[in-house]
Amino acid sequence: MPVLPGSDSSLSLDGQGKPLWLCCELTYRCPLACPWCSNPLDFDLYRDELSTEEWKRVLREGRELGALQLGFTGGEPLVRKDVEELVAEASELGYYTNLITSGMGLTEKRLVALKQAGLNQIQLSIQSCDRDLTDKLVGAKAHKHKLEVARLIKAHGFPMVLNVPTIRQTLDRTEDILAMAEELKADYLEYVQIQYYNWAWLNRDELLPTREQVERADELVKAFRERMAGRMTIYFVDHDYYMGRPKACMNGWGTIHFTIAPDGTGLPCQEARVIKDMDFPSVRDHSLEWIWHDSPAFNRFRGESWMKEPCRGCPERKKDFGGCRCQAYLLTGDAANTDPACALSPHHHVIEAAIEDAFRPRVHRPLVMRRPRAVSTAFTGGWDEAPSPP
Repeated sequence: MPVLPGSDSSLSLDGQGKPLWLCCELTYRCPLACPWCSNPLDFDLYRDELSTEEWKRVLREGRELGALQLGFTGGEPLVRKDVEELVAEASELGYYTNLITSGMGLTEKRLVALKQAGLNQIQLSIQSCDRDLTDKLVGAKAHKHKLEVARLIKAHGFPMVLNVPTIRQTLDRTEDILAMAEELKADYLEYVQIQYYNWAWLNRDELLPTREQVERADELVKAFRERMAGRMTIYFVDHDYYMGRPKACMNGWGTIHFTIAPDGTGLPCQEARVIKDMDFPSVRDHSLEWIWHDSPAFNRFRGESWMKEPCRGCPERKKDFGGCRCQAYLLTGDAANTDPACALSPHHHVIEAAIEDAFRPRVHRPLVMRRPRAVSTAFTGGWDEAPSPP
């Protein structure tokens, strides 16, 4: 998930009824196979992508709604040949533009073109400081290219956000990862927990770090943040499975964040499609204004009237909004329940059981990599959908 530049993840942003952040998922196509990908498990079925002209209309309507910042993401957005054209349109409209990329497909020629088009910032994902581990985790020879791209981004004067996911396989390398971010002269470092939806949900037992790993990483990041004060902004988002309090759901469902999926589906967050008992509208059928202000989906969890106890009477309800609706749905079957990550939730035992089960002595299975139909072929007997965690 993108962090708004200049913001602190501990602050609650008030969009005053406007979607501050427009997230444009241009495509679900990607040359990498990350096993924690936020894209749907059946991503390969969403092939009817919005055209260039449809995206331009979305950008215009977003600005009319008051959107300020724009993230072009995917999949890998650079798979599309019209990214430079869309960046130019967004820049002309007055957006602060971000390219959220794996770096695959990013060349110096495209960097120059993106600069000329008015791109403001690039968020580059890199999975580890170790070449072999990165390549193994993404299912491709990518690490060397990512480092080259990082240096090109800085050479061409872009502010760079380095995004590094925290998983069991990498957290013990925190010190070296921080050193890598310093060597690459990152302006921002997002060292953040992966979100356990879609592919990460499927692989949770293999990706979940230990409490000790998280606590040790937190100590290292705090010391690094003090040393790098004024030179690099570091976001370390704690693992909510261990915090006892839930993360604020995108600063509130339908409050500041508006995602448009590749097929035009409008979503209050990138993961909302996991809530299977909700219908989300399409920008092909409705204006962004109607979707944002009037659609049942975007209004479903706004305010507090939907809340159950203990959220309804909790003094922190205006801070964390009851936690993540998608996580509540996946873990309890009801998106209106208190997020089980909260220690006050009547469903908190589900989180505790998940942690216990992830580290129970057993035979570890290989990570299920993000590939078409990987879910249905990864398990003996076949699966049409991801199996539910115990």
